Amino acid sequence: MDATLDATRSAATLPSGSRTPPAAPCPPPSCAPPAASLGAVAGPGRPAVTELRLSAFGRHRAAAFPLGPVTLFAGASGSGKSQALAAYAALSRLASGAALDEVFPDPAAHVPERAVPDPDGRRGFRIGCTVDGPAGPVRLDLAVQAEPELRVVGERLAQDGQMLLTTALRDPRRRSVQAAWFTGGAVGVTRAPLPDDRLATALLPLRVAGATAGQRRVLAAAEQVVVALRSVFPCDPRPERMRAPVPQGDGRLHGDCRNLADVLRRTRHECATRHALLAAAARTGCAGPVAGLDVRGAAAGPGGGTGGGGRGGPGAGRGGSAGGRGGPVGGPVGGPVGGLVAAVLDRGPGVPATDLGRLGAGELRFLALALVLLTGPGVLQVEPVADVLAARQALTVLADDLDRGLDRGQSAELLRLALLSSGRGHVRLAAAVGEATAGTGRGLPGVSVVDLVP
Repeated sequence: MDATLDATRSAATLPSGSRTPPAAPCPPPSCAPPAASLGAVAGPGRPAVTELRLSAFGRHRAAAFPLGPVTLFAGASGSGKSQALAAYAALSRLASGAALDEVFPDPAAHVPERAVPDPDGRRGFRIGCTVDGPAGPVRLDLAVQAEPELRVVGERLAQDGQMLLTTALRDPRRRSVQAAWFTGGAVGVTRAPLPDDRLATALLPLRVAGATAGQRRVLAAAEQVVVALRSVFPCDPRPERMRAPVPQGDGRLHGDCRNLADVLRRTRHECATRHALLAAAARTGCAGPVAGLDVRGAAAGPGGGTGGGGRGGPGAGRGGSAGGRGGPVGGPVGGPVGGLVAAVLDRGPGVPATDLGRLGAGELRFLALALVLLTGPGVLQVEPVADVLAARQALTVLADDLDRGLDRGQSAELLRLALLSSGRGHVRLAAAVGEATAGTGRGLPGVSVVDLVP
């Protein structure tokens, strides 16, 4: 079989649910007692992905990328920046319980181009990560068969060189993998079949009782990985979707930021401090004077914009917004759900406010990304682990082509905001950027730049 999947092969099949000590050549979870109890393991308070591994994924082979609080992927077109972020996003969705076919609708596109199928025509890809946290560094590695049918063929969860969980495809005729996880005590290892279209690590909290020290170690490692991977927000602001008024809703930002005005309405009333920080950032990222950010009731105009303003023309870049000012329709909007709202830039006393629909594309992208970096899971459309305190979780923002449409000043301000938020431990950033932004990042303490080569 191609090396992409060969590492997942293991030995003879054991009966489902058997609870006998392991005897397979493929290293199952060790029966040795852990070197230290969980209480003695020191690690960061908030679980975070500290390494992304693309053993065989797209154009990447045997690649391992260290991830810091602010990580920028740089390199020429075709170097695989977007693929690295796509692998991270895929692990996040799998940790959230999504099925393989939902996460990889076109799995063959992720198979390395020169991967050779085995005699049965099977090819696939391998990805993984390391998550550091209270339980210490935990490694997760996943092997996926993409052809002829999509399925998991192997998964490993390890800590300090000890295998805590392994899965392997024993019988291709069954839609399951044989899993073995560390138990400790007289039993040593527990074996049971698990679905071959789900991440087994995410299923462990539903299958492991935590009755022994070994089981509790497995649970702590699995939960740490799940917490870190689920707290991810892929963000790609689309200015063309952000110009028209939007209905008042729950105030949780979508990945394309189309409901930016509704989220600004919420932050204005619920988080004055962060809203003020965003207004201050707008003074750097938007042309003309900016006294603040406001939200007004709006009526949909003939072109889908507000009655008092329209979309910026072809020349309306960052400097093209100051001249196009339209008075917003209606007055300030409060908290109740219902009706349309539009966001405006307050230009100061005696100066008409500017509808956000009149801003340039770069200005809109800047405002949306600044909002994401200054807020947290509570105002983003992300589903963190509900039974873990927010103070124990760190949100990671994934931004492909972060600096698209931005000038140097806007990009530098976003990096400043990312460092500000990551310094508080609440938000991390992993982004693909152009060379200009990467150059700025290289000169900033706390920013990690990963240079990729085509």
